[in-house]
Amino acid sequence: MPLETIYICEKNIMKPFIVLLATFSLLLISTKLYGNTYDFKLSGRVALIIMLLFTSIAHFIYTKGMAAMIPQPIPYKKEVVLFTGILEILFAISLLFPTISIQVGWGLILFLLLITPANIYGAIASINYQNINSLGPGISYLWIRIPIQIIYLCWVYFFIIK
Repeated sequence: MPLETIYICEKNIMKPFIVLLATFSLLLISTKLYGNTYDFKLSGRVALIIMLLFTSIAHFIYTKGMAAMIPQPIPYKKEVVLFTGILEILFAISLLFPTISIQVGWGLILFLLLITPANIYGAIASINYQNINSLGPGISYLWIRIPIQIIYLCWVYFFIIK
């Protein structure tokens, strides 16, 4: 695989992760400046909300390409992509309500686990969801994507559920 392909792969995977970390850092600094203490829980929650809203946008912009990442036996691929984009928005909104956040957190963990096979299938099939072709990064994508998925799962657990 050419280095340029690996770089593009890393860049696309890293965008939501960078949004998550940058938002978290800014919020953490803000809570210290304005509240005189670091509020890790609030900063982690709001960063996750922003990341979910950010990632949901791709479901509506790259619907056709993301549908190609869904394994063949699953019908209504475009509808599934749109539905998961809506789910991400609903998760983000629901996290604004502390009384239901633990249940939402468990639902989000389940959601993240359920979408992982699409990422694996997309990598094996070398799907480039932005260009809708089979010139994607391939299996090497998983060396980056799976660890980041684990970080997302841990993030939800530590900042929402725990």
